Amino acid sequence: MKKYSEVYQGWLADPEKFWMDAAEKIDWFKKPTRASSDLNDPLCKWFSDGEVNTCYNALDRHVKNGRAEQTAIIYDSPVTGVKEKISYSLLLENVSLLAGALLEKGIRKGDRVIVYMPMVPEAIVAMLAIARIGAIHSVVFGGFAANELATRIDDATPKAIIAGSCGIEGNKIIDYKPLLDEAINLAEHKPDFCVLFQREQKEATLLSGRDFDWKDLISKASKADCCAVSGDHPVYILYTSGTTGQPKGVIRPTGGHLVALYWTMKNIYNVDPGDVFWAASDVGWVVGHSYICYAPLIHGNTTVLFEGKPVGTPDAGTFWRVMSEHKVKSFFTAPTAFRAIKREDPEGNLVKNYDLSNLRALYLAGERADPDTIVWAQKQLNVPVIDHWWQTETGYTIVGNPLGIEHLPIKLGSPSVPMPGYDVRILDGGGREKKIRELGAIAIKLPLPPGTLPTLWNAHERFQSSYLEAFPGYYETGDAGYKDEDGYLYIMARTDDVINVAGHRLSTGAMEEVLASHGDVAECAVIGVEDELKGQLPLGFLCINKGVSRSKAEIINECVKLIREKIGPVAAFKTAIIVERLPKTRSGKILRAIMVKIANGASWLTPATIDDPEILDEIEIKLKEIGYGQQKKET
Repeated sequence: MKKYSEVYQGWLADPEKFWMDAAEKIDWFKKPTRASSDLNDPLCKWFSDGEVNTCYNALDRHVKNGRAEQTAIIYDSPVTGVKEKISYSLLLENVSLLAGALLEKGIRKGDRVIVYMPMVPEAIVAMLAIARIGAIHSVVFGGFAANELATRIDDATPKAIIAGSCGIEGNKIIDYKPLLDEAINLAEHKPDFCVLFQREQKEATLLSGRDFDWKDLISKASKADCCAVSGDHPVYILYTSGTTGQPKGVIRPTGGHLVALYWTMKNIYNVDPGDVFWAASDVGWVVGHSYICYAPLIHGNTTVLFEGKPVGTPDAGTFWRVMSEHKVKSFFTAPTAFRAIKREDPEGNLVKNYDLSNLRALYLAGERADPDTIVWAQKQLNVPVIDHWWQTETGYTIVGNPLGIEHLPIKLGSPSVPMPGYDVRILDGGGREKKIRELGAIAIKLPLPPGTLPTLWNAHERFQSSYLEAFPGYYETGDAGYKDEDGYLYIMARTDDVINVAGHRLSTGAMEEVLASHGDVAECAVIGVEDELKGQLPLGFLCINKGVSRSKAEIINECVKLIREKIGPVAAFKTAIIVERLPKTRSGKILRAIMVKIANGASWLTPATIDDPEILDEIEIKLKEIGYGQQKKET
């Protein structure tokens, strides 16, 4: 078996051959004659002369080739008490019927359909049905505010919207229909019709002539066959937040998406067809697109669709129960989920109640995985804990540890090494390469590999200015870090989170790593605040483990000393505050940029992606108590 270095060098030497070989794992209606349109073009297209269909590769081919009765989706919803197993054949039937219903309502190849759904199997059915007929889906996180949904309606101009009647967040029922109605009223573009999937927890009132009941449509529909599309046809648009407040519509091309995702399932996640794979995310995020819906099904795995939280549904042992009950082999979640579990059960008492012998590896992504969290997870699970790094824009791993090729040594604090397709460099502000262990901007030499974004929906100039202008010939990731002597990458912060303290460029991520090593600290964040003398000063936010009775002042003093010992006096770290929780997006990312604005007294908006808006009010109060932040502006 080849080693990682051989595989990576093989790609580097002949990327065309590498990706054409990978494309053999996909069923094409018309095989591509080449992988790339032109490798010398920084924006080359992939598999553009091939014809293919995503849904066919996710369902039809498995049903034809002996997986008809294999479970495709395990639905586990602790918030409703529902558990369900859906076979590949049943999933294909449901998808084909919804696809037929959409065809009968006038949806055609290239039309956009917004999906506004909770974590139910019908969300995956909707995504696959839209792909089946060559339309383009745009999933909007269920329960997003009406004005945010309206923005996406106006940008994607969907012919239809498929929505759930409600979602469930912990013990709260979120009524989607009023949000949907308000969004359509706010939007200049109006969809032709809406399809509502009624949940018994809260049924929606349908608007005559515009809204149609999911079950009624399905009952009258004929099954639809797959529509062949070119390899560069978009399978979906996924909106990610933009610095201007206007979300960016990331486009995912069909052929490259299929080829790249299939390759990752064995080579990175080390699962074989038939194994159970679980990504604890939401279908509204890129992880949900890539690793709840598409990659596991394309590869012939069983995917777990979980409607719940890492804690509180009902306790901090819910992840262990799901892994044990459904014999999960490979598990993928965000570090913030494990920090939440660790905070509730620091000794790991609950994990002892479950048989996790089927689990082979844990994968973390979405936030920096601090060494303390990785060590804690290793101790509890006794399996490799793999940090890996990628973005909405790329759709799959940029840097990781390819267990299916070779289990490389794990270095705490590093997501390991670049995957084939990614030539990762560390650059200074002028685009020159930095030396080993020197902090700089992380950039990827163009062209980007198959499945990554070729542009933004209706915003090519914005695509170029956001990603390509800063470093000509490179894709700017927006992250900062360094490489070590072995080529391992260390991601220390977003570029904006590298702070300048009296002329010294310091990583807030490095400080967070030190703070997280304190025995009483469950989770932390460090931001840079304005200072007249030094330019910027670091300010820490600490969440303490449950059951800790020592004084806050004592813990803060110890944390200040830790930073001084591990990073040095140059960090000028003197202030930290203890908070009950940190403001995060629903996908688990800490909203550091908003915290900076509050601390600096700048005007700020409550992000649509925030998990709980009240946390920002609590943060503001805490900051004012120590003399930071005066202004407030929110929507």
